[in-house]
Amino acid sequence: MELLVALSLTGSALAIYSAIHAATRPDAAFAAVGHNKVVWVVVALLAPFGWLAYLGWMGPKLRRTAITAAPREAIPRAEVAAALSGVERVPGSAKPDPILVADGVRRTFGGLAAVDVEHLEVQRGTITALIGPNGAGKTTLFNLLTGFDKPDGGTWAFDGKTLEGTSAHRMVGHGIVRTFQLTKSLARLSVIENMKLGATGQTGESFIAGLVPFLWRSEETAIEARADELLARFKLDHMRDEFAGSLSGGQRKLLEMARALMVEPRLVMLDEPMAGVNPALTQSLLAHVKSLRDEGMTVLFVEHDMDVVHDISDWVVVMGEGRIIAEGTPRDISADQAVIDAYLGSHHDAPVSIAEEEQILAQLSEARADDSAEADATEAR
Repeated sequence: MELLVALSLTGSALAIYSAIHAATRPDAAFAAVGHNKVVWVVVALLAPFGWLAYLGWMGPKLRRTAITAAPREAIPRAEVAAALSGVERVPGSAKPDPILVADGVRRTFGGLAAVDVEHLEVQRGTITALIGPNGAGKTTLFNLLTGFDKPDGGTWAFDGKTLEGTSAHRMVGHGIVRTFQLTKSLARLSVIENMKLGATGQTGESFIAGLVPFLWRSEETAIEARADELLARFKLDHMRDEFAGSLSGGQRKLLEMARALMVEPRLVMLDEPMAGVNPALTQSLLAHVKSLRDEGMTVLFVEHDMDVVHDISDWVVVMGEGRIIAEGTPRDISADQAVIDAYLGSHHDAPVSIAEEEQILAQLSEARADDSAEADATEAR
């Protein structure tokens, strides 16, 4: 094998040198091999076979190891509830078996602290909701934990492995996938092509291996079979060969979730999966999120619809002004005064004084007068 590889390399080098030599000195075209035309011809003929032998020899080494997460084991919901029953209902509470732990994660924009999380733990095998008013820092926290943004400070670990500094495209190698508020499907590719792109560790992604189909044909077949299985599960198989851009908003959400499952993750992070989805597809998405937990995955999702949060979540983390302000079960959170204040304002139930009422009425009268004057001026023109 080594001889064939050497012949391939030598033959290629001599062929190039001889071509240059022949172009510059036609009378000495074979001088590069000591004027031995027979040797030159033999080496040139063996060179292609040497390269084929080289690829056959390197084939197994060129095959990429597909990224597969550690084996998952579903935790019965009764056990999850029992484990969380003893957790203290305070921000940053310690969990019995956290899969994700973050400490001191901070991100500022122009002096404004968008995220300032002192401590956060996500329990393994649960569906944890991350809620809070607009601008609370939920999506920014997602971006930091998944490598799409760089923090000003802080550390976080997934299953005991430190992840700060890990780029976004390497997160999947640790078993973490995420979706986005705005779907990221490739509109000019078909649905099945979008799915196949979600598979990682594909041998054909290597330039050299990509030139030799027999190295990746069987792997490609297996990837396509898994993609078809997921499309059938998410009821998108009838759109298999359609452009992803032709899907509705809800169908794109389903496609993004299905594509995320191509890598068999352990932690799935969903950023507002129900946003912009019609009621019919909402129930389908809810069922799929629950099934993730039933298959042993941990789910962390951002959501504004409290009915959805109550329906599917085991634990709720509340953010306000970049910080964790409350944690607990959905029932605990519904009665938490800090959460009510974060959504409605700390003075939402305070009585309004007569002076304040008069000031508000005066402002309303001025606004109406301004509107009337503007309308009259418009009519006059």
